[in-house]
Amino acid sequence: MTTQTPAPSTGIDRYFKISERGSTVGREVRGGVVTFFTMAYIVVLNPLILGFAPDVDGQFLGGGDAPNLPVIAAGTALVAGVLTILMGAVANFPLAIATGLGLNAFLAVAVASRMTWADAMGLVVLEGILILILVLTGFRKAVFHAVPGQLKVAISVGIGLFIALIGFVDAGFVRRIPDVAQTTVPVQLGQTGQLAGWPVLVFALGLLLLIGLWVRRVKGAILISIVVTTVLAIIVETIGDLGPGSESPTGWALTVPAWPGDVFDLPDLATLGEFSLLGSFESVGVVSALLLIFTLMLADFFDTMGTMTAIGAEAELLDEDGTPPNAQRILVVDSLAAVAGGAAGVSSNTSYIESASGVGEGARTGLASIVTGVLFLLTIFFAPLVAVIPSEAAVPALVLVGFLMMQQVVGITWDDLEIAIPAFLTIVLMPFTYSISVGIGAGFVSYVLIKLVVGKAREVHPLMYVVAALFVVYFAINPLTDWLS
Repeated sequence: MTTQTPAPSTGIDRYFKISERGSTVGREVRGGVVTFFTMAYIVVLNPLILGFAPDVDGQFLGGGDAPNLPVIAAGTALVAGVLTILMGAVANFPLAIATGLGLNAFLAVAVASRMTWADAMGLVVLEGILILILVLTGFRKAVFHAVPGQLKVAISVGIGLFIALIGFVDAGFVRRIPDVAQTTVPVQLGQTGQLAGWPVLVFALGLLLLIGLWVRRVKGAILISIVVTTVLAIIVETIGDLGPGSESPTGWALTVPAWPGDVFDLPDLATLGEFSLLGSFESVGVVSALLLIFTLMLADFFDTMGTMTAIGAEAELLDEDGTPPNAQRILVVDSLAAVAGGAAGVSSNTSYIESASGVGEGARTGLASIVTGVLFLLTIFFAPLVAVIPSEAAVPALVLVGFLMMQQVVGITWDDLEIAIPAFLTIVLMPFTYSISVGIGAGFVSYVLIKLVVGKAREVHPLMYVVAALFVVYFAINPLTDWLS
C-alpha cells in the first residue's frame, strides 16, 4: 500500500498559512473580490457625506467654494487600498479597511461646522495617534482580554444582526418612518408597509438566489449572486430608466446600474495632507477639542475590537480565549488607518464588518485582504466601473452573513442572568441604535453594574471598571459638553 505525497506548498501558501487554515488560493481570491463588492459603496458614499458639508469658513473638503466629490472618492479609495493591503501583509487576517461610517457623518455634522476641514482632520490624526499609543503599550489588547468570553460572543451576534439590518436598509427593503406622530413606527417594510419599486425587487431576487445557491453549497455562491443580480439590475434600469434614489423614493439607493460611458478616469488626490494637527484647539478651545477626540477615539477603539472578534469567529480563527491570530498586529494596522484617514483628508479609516461577506465566501487569510486592497487601488483609476454595481445587488451578502454570525448565539448561557442580560443588551442595541460601540458599551456597563449589585465585584477584571466608566462618560458626552461650554 502506497501513500500519496502531498503537493509541496508554495511561498504564498506558507506565508499566508493558506493550507494550514483550511483554505485555497482560489477561495482567498474569491473572498477578497466579494469583500470589495460589498464595501465598494464607500467610494461613492463617503464623498456624499463629507463633500456637501461646508466648514466654518464656508469651504468644502478638497478646497474651493463648491463640493468636489471626485477628489474625496479618489482619496477614499487610495487609503482603503493601501491600508487593506497592509492588513493582509502584516496581520495576515481577512479584514478590510475603509473610511468609517458614523465617524465621517460625525465630522461632517458636528465638527466641520465649528472649525476648518483641516482642523477637523487634525482631530482624526490625533485620535489615531492616541489609539496607536494605547496599542503599543498593550492597553488595547489588555482590554480585549479582560472582556468575558460570552460577552465577546454577544458582540459577534450583535454585529451579525447589525450588518443584516444594514443590508435590508441599504436595499430599501426596510425604511425609517419620520417621527411625525406618536402612532408611527420607527421602521417598516418598504415605503408604505409594502415593497415598492423595481430596485427592491432586484434585491429580493438576489437574496433568494443567494439563499438557493448557499443551501446547495455552490462554490462562489456570494460572488455568483452579486454578478447575476448586477446583470439583472442593468437590464431593469435599461428597460425602466428608474433614476437615482435621491430623485425617486422607489429608485436605486445609491448608484444607477448602467454601463458607464467612460471606464478610465485620471485621479485627483487634492485632499492628501489637508489637516492641521493642533488647529482645532485654537478653533473650539482645549476642553471641547479633547472631548471631540475622546468621542472619536472611544467609537474607533471598540468598533474594531468587536469587528475583529466577529470576523475571527466566523472564520473559526479564534483561540480558546476568543482572540484572533496576530491580534496585536491587527490593532496596530487599524490604528495606523485612523491616522492615515485623517492625514489624507477623508476621515478616520477603520476595520469593516462587511469583510464577513468575504469570509462567508471562504476567505481565511490576509491574501483576501490584499486582493480587496488592490481592487480599491484600481478603483482610483476605474471609478466609473464601481458605479455599475448597485447596493441592491451587493447587500444580500450582508443578510446571509448576518445569519451565519447569528448561529453563535448558542454559546451564551441564557439562564445565567449575570451574563445573559449584558449579552442581550449588547446584541439588541447594535442594530437598534445602528452602532457597534453603543451595544458594546451597554453590555460592559450593565455587566459591571450587575456584578456589583450581586456582590461579585472581585470577579470583574479591573480594566472592565475603567472601560465601563469611560463608556458612562461617552454616553453622557453631549450633556457634559454643554455643561463645560
